[in-house]
Amino acid sequence: MQMKLKFTKEALKNLKALKANSAQNGRLKQVLKALGFMETNLKHTGLCTHKYDSLSGPNGEEVFEAYAQNQTPGAYRVFWFYGPDKREITVIAITPHP
Repeated sequence: MQMKLKFTKEALKNLKALKANSAQNGRLKQVLKALGFMETNLKHTGLCTHKYDSLSGPNGEEVFEAYAQNQTPGAYRVFWFYGPDKREITVIAITPHP
């Protein structure tokens, strides 16, 4: 099922920071690949998507974590929730593993 990605201001800021740092090109490529999988197949094994209990969305939505990297120091993660509309995902942050 095709999903549409929406980004919060924080997530856009995170993505722009990765794009602005040429030393992060490899990491940016992995994040963009993960976002592409999220649009087309949230169950892709590389995403390792799971609920993240420490956060909730602005209206109490369940927040999920998807891997952009794995087994890497400071591995990047994408935090998101379903909505606000059907077939939409709101990306709230793109950050190193907390």
